[in-house]
Amino acid sequence: MTRTIVASAILLLCLTTTMTMTSFARNPETGFLNRTISVGGETYRYQVFIPANWNKRGKWPVILFLHGAGERGDDGLLQTDVGIGHAIRQTVARFPFVVVMPQCRKEKTWTQPEMQAQALAALDRAMKEFRGDPARVYLTGLSMGGFGTWDLAAKYPRRFAALVVVCGGITPPKMYPQMGGSLVSDPRIADPYGETARLIGSTPVWIFHGDADPAVPVEESRKMYAALQAAHGNVKYTEYPGVGHESWLKAYADPDLPIWLLQQHLH
Repeated sequence: MTRTIVASAILLLCLTTTMTMTSFARNPETGFLNRTISVGGETYRYQVFIPANWNKRGKWPVILFLHGAGERGDDGLLQTDVGIGHAIRQTVARFPFVVVMPQCRKEKTWTQPEMQAQALAALDRAMKEFRGDPARVYLTGLSMGGFGTWDLAAKYPRRFAALVVVCGGITPPKMYPQMGGSLVSDPRIADPYGETARLIGSTPVWIFHGDADPAVPVEESRKMYAALQAAHGNVKYTEYPGVGHESWLKAYADPDLPIWLLQQHLH
């Protein structure tokens, strides 16, 4: 009798373990996930947001997000608190994307080659790990990340299906001269705005800025909007009256933004 009870208990334990393992296999980890990437001998922490309905059956749209100067560091967390990470936490159902959030090191900027290299390496790793769709990869950034978005998009004009630039620019503020991209520092380029627009070409762009921004003048976005229009680009521009530097609060909360992104594909 005792052997029968023990045998039954062992069988029940095995069945429970098997069911638990099967449950884990069917329910992949989602939400904000910690990851690391090694580039040039340095290890960088980054975050990836995975929507609750993610699965291995299809290919997923991917957003690469470049944060602002205030979120720089090496903890791998600050960049999720401001911008798109905050918007996701507020209304998670609006973001059916894999969202890659690298972190720029202190005293560095997103226009510097080593920071761009680690961001792109994190993007490539996430694309492989979470079945990213190469035809639906989107680039966005705010403030310092907006400068980085313009710079990366000009360097890789066919890499991204669409761009979202929030309170960014081309010519850096006086307090952050290192924030400017490679076209600004190139003496051969007389008009870095026009050249950026030419290199971006037909890539769809949505620009956001507050007209009372004290950190990055709204003229930066106005100039890029005009340059893209002159280059016959595919561009939208939203300017918020009376809004200061934190225009990202409105931009990433815009209900039309995820819908617009999902309409953009590389051909």
